[in-house]
Amino acid sequence: MRTRIRGVVGVVTAVSLAIGLAACGVSGASGESGGSGRTLTIGLLLPGYGGTTRWEQFDKPLIEQKIKDLCADCTVEYADARLNAATQGQQTEAMIAKGVDVLILASVHAEAIRSSIRDAHAADIPVVAYDHLAEGPISAYVSFDPHDIGELQGRALLEALGDRARDSQIVMMNGDPINPESDAFKQGALSVLEGEVEIAKAYDTPGWEISTANQNMKNAISTLGADSIDGVYAANDWLASGVISALKAARIDPLPPVTGQDALVSAIQRIVTGEQYMTVYKSYTNQAAAAAEMALALGRGESLDPIANDRVDNATTKDIPAVVLPAVAVTRDNIEDTVVKDGLYTIDQICTPRIKAACDEAGLTS
Repeated sequence: MRTRIRGVVGVVTAVSLAIGLAACGVSGASGESGGSGRTLTIGLLLPGYGGTTRWEQFDKPLIEQKIKDLCADCTVEYADARLNAATQGQQTEAMIAKGVDVLILASVHAEAIRSSIRDAHAADIPVVAYDHLAEGPISAYVSFDPHDIGELQGRALLEALGDRARDSQIVMMNGDPINPESDAFKQGALSVLEGEVEIAKAYDTPGWEISTANQNMKNAISTLGADSIDGVYAANDWLASGVISALKAARIDPLPPVTGQDALVSAIQRIVTGEQYMTVYKSYTNQAAAAAEMALALGRGESLDPIANDRVDNATTKDIPAVVLPAVAVTRDNIEDTVVKDGLYTIDQICTPRIKAACDEAGLTS
């Protein structure tokens, strides 16, 4: 499965983020709601990772709003799989039976959903793979390059370790092994870290469960010793929170640098206070907009060429039209120039009274 589009994703500046979808070829190709004169029903299938809020907080409302902006009469049918691949398959089949015009699908399990995507294809229902590159005859894909995200995390961790990296040992807290992007995150990080640091322990985290990451980190501390862990690669911010809780419970001070991903407000706050070193910001607004644009174009039988400048392959289909968006590493030094400048959060949302002193020290003022 080729998910990497070289030269598209990497470390980008806040200026690049501000340019947004215009730089990625997404420019309103689907037109106004009148467009082709046809209203559509769009099925939106999200994985709903247990205990996390990203999908409900960002993706769902952003996709629904963009569809409404582009097509006032179009409707969205929504289903949340709660991280259950079988449930998502049933939800997909139900939407096919309802006769939706197009599906936007963030898969729980790339391979398990293949047969349902084939059923959608047989029913002439195009599928936009969202965030995760599902298998089967998908018609379009929008996401961020997972390998390059891992590279961003690995480089940031090396930067945090500095000159002592060669003498350091780290723990890797990888994601859910059934998630289609988890291995790419890990391989991207390893491409930077291997040979530069000692990877003393590595764990997978089924379900992206914070409690599992917490227990695995406790096990690593018990095995390696509280003073022997120089850094932690955590695949995302939820895992980082479990890792950091374990480190604090072991009274490790100062905390070693810990990576993350998704730019959750809780992670940004931990970065401000020095508990987490970095996260990866992915513009949910741009991702949702691209998905909505492609879904409407496919539903109306329009070309994706004005929208999708990239191509990817999955295990079954070659040259899938794709929008591969840039991601950016966020540290304490560039919070204002990334997630604040891009409108993800305000300073007031980040700098609650609990961390006001740390915000003042970091120069974050509203």
